Amino acid sequence: MKPEPTPAAHPAAILAIILVSYFMILLDNSVIFTALPSLEAELHLSTGELAWVQDAYTLVFGGLLLLGARAGDLLGRRRVFVFGLVVFSLASLLIGLAPDGWWAITGRAVQGIGAAIVAPASLSLLTASFPEGRERTRAVALYGATAGIGASLGLVIGGALAHWISWRAGFFVNVPIGAAMIALAPKVLPETGRSRGRFDVFGALGATLGVGALVFGIIHTTEAGWNSPVTLTTVSTGVVLLILFVLIERKAAQPIMPLRLFASRRRTGAYLARFLYLGAMIAFFFFTTQFLQEVLGFNPLPAGMGFLPMTAVNFAVAMSIPRILRNIPGSLALVAGVLITLAGMIWLSQAGVGTDYTLGVALPMVLIGTGQGLAFAPLTSFGITGAPADDAGAASGLVNTFHQVGTCLGLGIAVAAAATVPTTGTAAVDMAAQVGVALTTGSVLLLLALIVTIILILPADFAARKRTPRTAAPTPETAHAR
Repeated sequence: MKPEPTPAAHPAAILAIILVSYFMILLDNSVIFTALPSLEAELHLSTGELAWVQDAYTLVFGGLLLLGARAGDLLGRRRVFVFGLVVFSLASLLIGLAPDGWWAITGRAVQGIGAAIVAPASLSLLTASFPEGRERTRAVALYGATAGIGASLGLVIGGALAHWISWRAGFFVNVPIGAAMIALAPKVLPETGRSRGRFDVFGALGATLGVGALVFGIIHTTEAGWNSPVTLTTVSTGVVLLILFVLIERKAAQPIMPLRLFASRRRTGAYLARFLYLGAMIAFFFFTTQFLQEVLGFNPLPAGMGFLPMTAVNFAVAMSIPRILRNIPGSLALVAGVLITLAGMIWLSQAGVGTDYTLGVALPMVLIGTGQGLAFAPLTSFGITGAPADDAGAASGLVNTFHQVGTCLGLGIAVAAAATVPTTGTAAVDMAAQVGVALTTGSVLLLLALIVTIILILPADFAARKRTPRTAAPTPETAHAR
């Protein structure tokens, strides 16, 4: 067993580097959304290709996260973290220089490789740098808050850059930020010891190819429908590969996804709820930005600014999360967050061509931002709760894997659902109808996330609180619930 982490020598600097780096990779998960119409026009992309600009990133990101987490355990997390930043920054530069759609899509896939290395290493470095107790609870809460704020703020930044400069600027901006983090990380971050072992290559291939085939098949339905041989073949192949992946992990000596991590109902619930929650949120981001621009007539800057009600509330709630979680159980905060997000999503799904921005968009966004601020930190905390030190990297990888695979499949499902809307010949009316169907689909995913939270996380969390003496020192399992 690895020893418990000792207090970090420079905790503020360590936390800043980890959060800025994680923020950067999450920013690119959403910075593209408000620039989608500009990118589509300049590179002459079809609807399917436009979806792949996002999915190429999230697909590779989600598929390789478990392998990235294992690499940190075997090679040293700081070393792997810096290497991931190098890959991510170079890929950002290449995307900014893209002359056509396939260059941009390929660059996004390479960017996803870098993100798959950085994300689990960042969370593992955080748990290695902060001992159990109040400081780790606060650090994990801020890490979870960064997930929501990065996604929300990316829309504003992406819109501003696309309006004032170009959609390419949203990727060029990563280069100086990445360079600064690459220079500072070796000086500030602690290096973790290397573990003996080997990479579970077959497991990584099974996970990546399985998710890839499944997402490709779902997106292909927008062009050929569910009865297409290509759709049926790729979806079936994806399901078979994912089943094989689970079988491989059961027998692997050193699996990238130790199945024992699912023995905890709270961890399992957190992974599933995160998967469903992020599937809903990606539909919200992807379609709402198009609604603002193509239905309400906003250009990229006002469209980005249009997300400020959500971003501001999200930030305020997220910054209050450490204090909130000292007063109420994390599971209750999570239930409230998912429920409030669901209310906002249902409200927004009713928006149409004549919708007033304030009543029909901004106010629902306030609810969605509040829900995000409440939900992300508990989802992150429950995902690593009680994981043994030897499985810290794998647990961190699973948190991010379910995050990214949820966005990947969620976008594919929402795009496929929106494609079922019959066209009327009026672009704005058609887009409004597609957005309504996509957000209704997102509402269904949120409802499922709420059910998972109530059935798996809520009772398990209250049972754990009863077993923990009130006088015990806070741990990741209890501190967030106090």
